[in-house]
Amino acid sequence: MPAKARKKLSPKNALKALKKTKALILDIDGVLTDGRVFYVEGTGFGAFYSVIDGFGMRLLLRNGIEVCVISAGNFESHRKRAELLGIRHAYFGDENKLKAYETIRNDLGLKESECAYMGDELFDIPVLERAGFSAAPPHAPAVVKHAADYVTRREGGNGAVRELCDLILEAKG
Repeated sequence: MPAKARKKLSPKNALKALKKTKALILDIDGVLTDGRVFYVEGTGFGAFYSVIDGFGMRLLLRNGIEVCVISAGNFESHRKRAELLGIRHAYFGDENKLKAYETIRNDLGLKESECAYMGDELFDIPVLERAGFSAAPPHAPAVVKHAADYVTRREGGNGAVRELCDLILEAKG
């Protein structure tokens, strides 16, 4: 089933849409990372994360905006990254991301209009369609970008999250 089309927002119109945002919910692989994983014998799988994105998330948290992660992957490096950044709502290992999204909304008492979500893969589409604001990085498949309000200029794992964090902070004044 094709994703519901969402009109693409310019950065100016994105600011208006992000004004209500109280939580930024993020996929990890392909959003907080470039989608590649590596394996170290005796340690397991890992990924590279952007310090720029991490600082953007910390700025949101310092300004009272919750940051949450939902990943179909279940790598220890993802858990450690979430812990290091102080992300309290982190869900791993389930491709049904709507379940975690609804748990986050219920736990934080949020309306859909108060949630922003960024994802880059097919199983992100249900949340992209439900969140008040949705974004995808430019490398996402066309059907995923079709479901998003905004496509970042920066790639996943290389500043895409920071771009969205900066837009949220600008929208909030």
